[in-house]
Amino acid sequence: MPYVKSISLRTTVNKSLAYILNPDKTEDLLYTTSLNCLTNAKDAYLSMKTVFEHFSGEKFNAPLPTEGKGSVKAIHYIQSFDPHDNITPEQAHRIAKAFARKTFGDDCQVVIATHTDRRHVHNHIIINTYSLTGQKFNDNWTTRKKIREYSDRVCLAFGIQPIVTKKGYGKNLAYNEWENKKQGTSWKEKIRLEIDRLIGTVKNLDELLSELEASGYTIKKGKYISVKAPKQERFVRTKTLGEDYTEESLISRIRWRDVGTSITLSGEPAPIRDDYVRTLNDVTELARTGRKIQRKRYHSEPYSPENDLDVYKISAQLSIINRDNIHSIGELEGKIQRLKSECENARRELNALIVKQEKLEGLMEQAETYFSLADKSELSDTEQLSLKICRQTLQNNSISDRSDFERLKAVQKETDKKIAVLKKTFEDCKQMYDIYMDIAKNYYDISKGDYVSKLIKEQKKQTIKNINKI
Repeated sequence: MPYVKSISLRTTVNKSLAYILNPDKTEDLLYTTSLNCLTNAKDAYLSMKTVFEHFSGEKFNAPLPTEGKGSVKAIHYIQSFDPHDNITPEQAHRIAKAFARKTFGDDCQVVIATHTDRRHVHNHIIINTYSLTGQKFNDNWTTRKKIREYSDRVCLAFGIQPIVTKKGYGKNLAYNEWENKKQGTSWKEKIRLEIDRLIGTVKNLDELLSELEASGYTIKKGKYISVKAPKQERFVRTKTLGEDYTEESLISRIRWRDVGTSITLSGEPAPIRDDYVRTLNDVTELARTGRKIQRKRYHSEPYSPENDLDVYKISAQLSIINRDNIHSIGELEGKIQRLKSECENARRELNALIVKQEKLEGLMEQAETYFSLADKSELSDTEQLSLKICRQTLQNNSISDRSDFERLKAVQKETDKKIAVLKKTFEDCKQMYDIYMDIAKNYYDISKGDYVSKLIKEQKKQTIKNINKI
């Protein structure tokens, strides 16, 4: 489970906001977000100041009193994850957003930043002690205990740690699994079918896992990938679903799905090509004689050398080598370095646009609220406060009338188009980089004579394992 601690901010809230929104700690603000304020230290501070002073009657930037502790202006929560949980920045940030909404509601003012500059990913969450409706948030032993419980629940929903099962429950689950298998509806088969359905539509493993989550499955990433279907009690590791569902097999099935194997050999000498042709023949023979583990390219079709994933992968890699006229490992490494540089440049530019897009979305939301409230003849106290906050934000960002609002819409639309184009460029570049890296990795094994021998050893190991089960 993650560890959650809190810091009561009685002064210098602006410095705390600036600290958590440090671009160097958040991959250029990629992993930052906010609710009911903008995601920058200046605007967030002014919005929180307005709300706090409206409900408390105190100054937000008042110095500490000579006696006593003074009022808590904001609460700074730090949610830290165990490095062994292998939480990605994307996962951590999603958890923080879900945790904030679940714990404090939709009318709180909160700024969230996921820091990636340490060995362990951790979230910083700063909330105003007053919500837009005047609810007061306190930081004491009782609230901290409740907040840690909310954090644990949200993390469990994201599969960070499995729920402890009741005594003796494993036997019932085993029986249910057997009963479901008898009916052809086991959890494992359900997961296999869902993976097979999705695998033809995704671009990489992360996208596959995201699509599974969107379909109601829970994913847990650690040393192995584990999946839990809706209503299923326990996680299952994908590697226990069969050889076609190990992490390596899933990556290969996705990465090499659309790569053809129409091999056309040119007359130019190319050591890398000759080694690949020799290896292709050897792997095909292993598949034909049953001396390698059977991994299907198409899960629904009978196994054969033509439907063997390893045979297909080597064939597809040989096609790339010929298509791109690669003669040696040196040429391949040169292409990899160029693609790596292109990918990194595209990623930086894309991240900057995504940050800009989020700021524009925040401004659009504030502008829409402002003009909607400005047209009303009568406003409630909460609406008057929202109008004041929105007016302040728009003034700070040089938006004074509806024409500025329309220009903001145009900029947002143009930014969306740029992101779509750049995202496609980055994905294509990344896909080619991964393909070249896969070829290089395999060729190192091929050139040392390890590729075929590893397949043979893997089959022998599996045979011994099956014998021991008998």
